[in-house]
Amino acid sequence: MTLAPFHPSDTPELRKARGAFFTPQPIVAFLADWAIRDATDSVFEPSAGDAEFLVESVRRLRNLSDDPAFEPTVHGVEIHKHSAQVGRGRVREAGGRPRIHVNDFFMIDSARKYAAVIGNPPYVRYQDWSGVARLRSREAALRSGVSLTGLASSWAAFVIQGSSILRDGGRLGLVLPAELLSVNYAAPVRQFLFDHFRSLEIVLFEEQIFPEAEADVVLLLADGYNQGPTDHATIRQAKNAAGLAELELGMQWAPVDPAGKWTGAGLVSPAATMPLARLTAENFFTDLESWGDTTLGMVTGNNRYFALSAARIKELGIHRNELLRLSPPGSSHLRGLVLSDDMLTRLAREGKATRLFYPAAQPSAEAQAYIDAGHAAGVDQAYKCQVRKTWYRVPLVAPADLLLTCMNADTPRLTTNLAGVRHLNSIHGVYLNDDVRELGWELLPLASLNSITLLNAEMVGRAYGGGILKLEPKEADRWMMPSPELVSSRADALRAIRDKVARKLQGGQLLDAVELVDHALLLDAGHLTTEEINHVRVAHTELTRRRTTRGKRG
Repeated sequence: MTLAPFHPSDTPELRKARGAFFTPQPIVAFLADWAIRDATDSVFEPSAGDAEFLVESVRRLRNLSDDPAFEPTVHGVEIHKHSAQVGRGRVREAGGRPRIHVNDFFMIDSARKYAAVIGNPPYVRYQDWSGVARLRSREAALRSGVSLTGLASSWAAFVIQGSSILRDGGRLGLVLPAELLSVNYAAPVRQFLFDHFRSLEIVLFEEQIFPEAEADVVLLLADGYNQGPTDHATIRQAKNAAGLAELELGMQWAPVDPAGKWTGAGLVSPAATMPLARLTAENFFTDLESWGDTTLGMVTGNNRYFALSAARIKELGIHRNELLRLSPPGSSHLRGLVLSDDMLTRLAREGKATRLFYPAAQPSAEAQAYIDAGHAAGVDQAYKCQVRKTWYRVPLVAPADLLLTCMNADTPRLTTNLAGVRHLNSIHGVYLNDDVRELGWELLPLASLNSITLLNAEMVGRAYGGGILKLEPKEADRWMMPSPELVSSRADALRAIRDKVARKLQGGQLLDAVELVDHALLLDAGHLTTEEINHVRVAHTELTRRRTTRGKRG
């Protein structure tokens, strides 16, 4: 991500395309000071850019030497010729000897091994990390025994290749996307790190370091290559780059499965996670998949065309039998416990699109006119429309028992689909198992509003731009819920608070609603103590604060 000075042939668009962004000086200095421990250490930067890390390495090596005339040699590779040229000059000005080659990092001869590999690898998403570049990176990772999927972004292969050129006992210090902690394609990278290094540290930031990159980052400090495995990582936190100077010792975190998601790693104290572990062991909590199947909603290809308001329907004259009842696009209306017929009518009066255009096999004249207008406007050229047999007939998804919001500023919500509407892919549908359908339909949205489930949502979901918490169906499957046994045993207590909770939610008082549910579901029955639930609430507040703080743009 390190960025070379401007050159006419190196535009901002080209720099962004190859994942090049400025690295704040405090981060560069921190990684160099951590990784380089002796004046004889050999140093390599895998994506040198303007050699910011190598310049800092020269400073560090000279400070460690007793010889004031010492000119340390530092190594690197950079694919962009002008950046490499600038980098060489900067290293010389700093008093070092540059060995920066213009090449693809995945094409270099790795016969030489280094004491330290530090840097900020390019962050290029899989959509743009394609062709020969992706092939070379995956082949390089495979040489180290790591198979990366085609969905892997560029940084994943840099971690593996950067490790492969370390000498035994060497150190890897990299700035990486926070995707390291959560995305599925990084699972083999996470496993590799635990298997091959003696110790691991992850530094998290409360604030965004690269707002222009729209991606959260972490620092990976991997020590003792080929001296693993380790059974834990140390998680440390800094407010921002400047905060690295006051970094605390951190917390040890031992995952059950190193390849699994590390979301929440080290940020949630054992005092907050133990209640869920105990309640799960006692069959009082289980994952959402035990209740039913979570699936994506319908993909129209153009919601503005296919989702229609009452006013638009009247204007077009489309017949009722060519329309299906629909939860409007988005999820702002799904913040209560149910979506009822009355609510759908109210949404329609407010101008929301509560009907899906779904003409008959032989469309009416009015529907045909609308189809012709869509064709003239190019709606049928959208990819999802092109691949259908009949472009204007959206593949239907059956009405779900529960509707699940997948993009959330606060927490994911379950809503009973009392109106029996269909849903778009802006939300998920939960289809309850037959043996728990009646119970789940009535009470699961209410029971899910407890502190443990809220905390677990922060741990299984992922943070997106703006601090939004996103929950994909596979993540929703692992989202911990009160079990059918617990909900059934506390059904009367839950029914007694339903109206109060509904009013709290209507007034935007989520945490007040959660407190009511905590008492009815957990505290009054003696399943948790007040002290235990307070630990859970504090952890949830901290994870939510971190997510929303990182989502703010500077």
